[in-house]
Amino acid sequence: MLLIISLISLFFFSLDREQPFTFQLGVGQVIKGWDQGLLDMCVGEKRKLTIPPSLGYGDRGAGNVIPGGATLMFDVELINIGDSPPTTNVFKEIDADKDNQLSREEVSEYLKKQMVAAEGETPSEEVKNMLADHDKLVEEIFQHEDKDKNGFISHTEFSGPKHDEL
Repeated sequence: MLLIISLISLFFFSLDREQPFTFQLGVGQVIKGWDQGLLDMCVGEKRKLTIPPSLGYGDRGAGNVIPGGATLMFDVELINIGDSPPTTNVFKEIDADKDNQLSREEVSEYLKKQMVAAEGETPSEEVKNMLADHDKLVEEIFQHEDKDKNGFISHTEFSGPKHDEL
């Protein structure tokens, strides 16, 4: 099920971008607190979610944006529920050398391709800024995802959309 959520909370900046936040529920595209807190929600319904660290970003936080141990609070409104194609195995797409672990270089190349593909010929100012801060973004991803701090993100550590089989 594909949920289209309007976030009233400034944290996600959904209202600032004038577009809803869209994701597939229950496949690891969002934090566990969202996967659990948005179940059985109806179109037009508004909810206040208070998500403990264990269902959010844990003790590590998320880069410089969310400190470790943070309790997250969201005001959300469900705008639409739609059908979506099966979730893409993003881990497999990023893992260019097929060694079942993601290096910084693989993550970096994948992100660059995604940003450029999303914007086409003339990237927006937001994408230009993201490309400028690209190395910092990769490091923040590794700070959050590389739980054993070995310099690679394993299939188990990867929190993005993936299939259980490799």
